[in-house]
Amino acid sequence: MPDSLALTEATYYILLSLYAPRHGYGIMQQTEEMSRGRVRLAAGTLYGALNTLCDKGWIIQLPIDDGSRRKEYRLTEKGLAILRQEVRRLRELADNGEKILGEGK
Repeated sequence: MPDSLALTEATYYILLSLYAPRHGYGIMQQTEEMSRGRVRLAAGTLYGALNTLCDKGWIIQLPIDDGSRRKEYRLTEKGLAILRQEVRRLRELADNGEKILGEGK
């Protein structure tokens, strides 16, 4: 995993919402709630991102129950490692900003 990897805010919240298995609409709701309405995912954007994240091996689609159209997704170990790396990166950014600006003391 490259140290310079920086996730988009949408990708960050999608991965964070998939800490527990969730379907597409649930991901959209959780993302909007966690971002306090700042990040609103359109269905096309979400499903494109989910396909990309599956291709990267960061999430997996869970088996679909017979008769159901609802697709659920879950974070993989690789995705969890990426998410943890991003949290560390964001924490470093915030810590450096607070040091320079004299905030958080």
